[in-house]
Amino acid sequence: MHRDCYFDGEVRDATVEINALSSAALYGKGVFTTVAIYDGEPFVWEKHWRRLVSDAQTIGIDVSGFSEDGVRAAVDEIVRHNGMGDGRTRITLFDNSPGAIWPSGVSGTTSLLIITAEKRNETDGLRLGISPYPLNSRSPLAGIKSCNYLENQMAREECKRRGFDEAIRLNERGEIASACMANVFWLKDERLYTPSLKTGCLAGTTREFVMEDLECIEVEAGVETLEHVDAIFLTSAGIGIAQAANYDGKELRRVNRPIIAIMPGRGR
Repeated sequence: MHRDCYFDGEVRDATVEINALSSAALYGKGVFTTVAIYDGEPFVWEKHWRRLVSDAQTIGIDVSGFSEDGVRAAVDEIVRHNGMGDGRTRITLFDNSPGAIWPSGVSGTTSLLIITAEKRNETDGLRLGISPYPLNSRSPLAGIKSCNYLENQMAREECKRRGFDEAIRLNERGEIASACMANVFWLKDERLYTPSLKTGCLAGTTREFVMEDLECIEVEAGVETLEHVDAIFLTSAGIGIAQAANYDGKELRRVNRPIIAIMPGRGR
């Protein structure tokens, strides 16, 4: 991560603080989005902004003090300040209001934090396992990119302890939902598939971009489906589109399907 960030109206050192008695600190009440930066420009910005505002409104965060143009200008400012070409930025909205269970006199405003970093370089030879932790498609946070992301992180850390880079998560019905920190696609007989939003997976912006660019079928499918696929791909703003090299100990062949080439810097 870069040393400087944008926080509540100014570029400053990234050692910022949020109030320890706020809903953000006590309950993780906040939303975020990670945006890929290519040649200094945020990729599919409109999709990120739309989801960020929608998620904030869904969990009750006041975003009336923010405009799309204002936040985009803040992103541009910190990207220029940190001298970024290609990389990633995370935009977070923290709810500073007091919680009902632990009321206090803290301010009820919403804080905006924007941090930047280089691209993640962990996609070569990607090894996928199966997470033992199910995703609850009926959770009120299903499909919301909230700051309460510990479950995802714990699932990823568990799979890494077993020698995998990422893991496929199933929902409570045993359907393929996502990876721990990414959406998932698979190729079978020249057809591209991805889990339906009904599985509880996140409506990822890169997922949406792929589905707009390529013909893709949304399904609710059991994990046994992945035993017979030709290829598996993970997508997120942090990694772009990455093809798995190994799934549950089985080597996967490289395919010529141009799904990876649709991303900026990867063929066009």
